[in-house]
Amino acid sequence: MILLINTSGGNLEFVLGNKYKSVTVEKQSIALPAECEKFIDECGVKWSDLRAIGVVVGPGSFTGIRLGIAYAKGLAMGLNIPIVGISAFDLYLAETPDAFVAIESGRGDFFVGAADFAPCTMGIDELETKQMEWPRTVGHRPFDLKLGVQIVEQKIAAGDIAPAVPMYLRPSYAEENKGK
Repeated sequence: MILLINTSGGNLEFVLGNKYKSVTVEKQSIALPAECEKFIDECGVKWSDLRAIGVVVGPGSFTGIRLGIAYAKGLAMGLNIPIVGISAFDLYLAETPDAFVAIESGRGDFFVGAADFAPCTMGIDELETKQMEWPRTVGHRPFDLKLGVQIVEQKIAAGDIAPAVPMYLRPSYAEENKGK
């Protein structure tokens, strides 16, 4: 079985088999281990049943992404199974491969990308023009994390198990304000 973990947004999200759970928490860093273990138990699965862990690497919350990757890496290392990073773009494009993905960043701009367009940040004026090159735009609703199971399986089958690294499309607040 493949466990999927998403900490890139405000909630903790998990997928295992056909089961999905979203948990609203105050502090992801405190709740993640306990909520993940609880989810595994609720699914009636043992840790040894896992054959891989998928983790959303971004874009999203800078701290949340780092937390999810670190936790998934620790689990994968302890269980001696692969960890596979997937992006929000992977998830949106799995459902709508011909779309332009535009995710509101919370800072007045958007994280954008498409199958043939490398992820980056873009202001609304540029976005409104660029999105016209694709038949549809997605990203205004949450992605379906369950699609991540197939993405992880495809990456494993293709031998595409590169280290899970954060997908940062811009500097953190600390980096932007360094020296101010």
